[in-house]
Amino acid sequence: MNTRTILNVLDINEDLKQHEFSVFEVDTKSCVLRSYDRKSFYKICMITGEKVIQYADRGYKVSGTTLFFGNPLIPYSWENTTEQTGYTCLFSEDFFKAKDRSESLQESPLFKLGGTPIFSLDQQQRDFISSLFQRMIVEQQTAYAFRNDLIRNYINLIIHEALKMQPSEKFAKHQDASSRIAIQFIELLEKQFPIEQIDRPLQLKTAQGYADKLAVHVNHLNRAVKHVTGKSTTRHISERVAVEAKALLQHTNWSVGEIAFALGFDYPTYFNNFFKRMTGSAPKSFRI
Repeated sequence: MNTRTILNVLDINEDLKQHEFSVFEVDTKSCVLRSYDRKSFYKICMITGEKVIQYADRGYKVSGTTLFFGNPLIPYSWENTTEQTGYTCLFSEDFFKAKDRSESLQESPLFKLGGTPIFSLDQQQRDFISSLFQRMIVEQQTAYAFRNDLIRNYINLIIHEALKMQPSEKFAKHQDASSRIAIQFIELLEKQFPIEQIDRPLQLKTAQGYADKLAVHVNHLNRAVKHVTGKSTTRHISERVAVEAKALLQHTNWSVGEIAFALGFDYPTYFNNFFKRMTGSAPKSFRI
């Protein structure tokens, strides 16, 4: 690995560590390796070249310029069959939503389970979306106080441009039984949030609780969710509770004990231990 490669990897990881966002140009001719934890970040990329995209349990052979939306819940990978050029941006849900406590990105038509968010672009679409990626790359290097807000606007423009399109019919995905159950679980999980009243605490807290609500055996639910998303049912629940906990700590004046109760913990100590295990920090460190 040459010096340029090492610097690129360090730059990307440093951006992700500090800002939970990174954008960069893709050019496989340069042999630059990009390294990051896929399961922590959403991905939007616009790539020109022939490739095979492995998405969930299916493979799609694509050529020309492709716009792809990657969900950290869904396993995916790329196999390049020709040289690739284009752009990629990576971002966490916390970065994208910032102070917004609306529904999760998992409910977005482009990111939700069950879709196949692969779009073929014509030249006009390619030029416009390229300009948005280029602007993000420029802003990423500035010291402008509101650069993250500006970058979020560019990401939203790409998302809305894609929402005006229809995924190519050749990429249509036929759902199997495991996919349907996993989708139902994720949708039910999202419906539990946001928590808006202390006296109406979280009701569904375990894999068994979700299995009962979905009228399936818990082992069947666990197998389906693990097969489709690569993560266990319990892990999904824990991660979503942790996200809500951070939002409540940052955007309400509830005490830590009240937040613990609202999220279904019997004692604040249990919540403190859970939060530290999930985030590496104590709950009070997330207070604004």
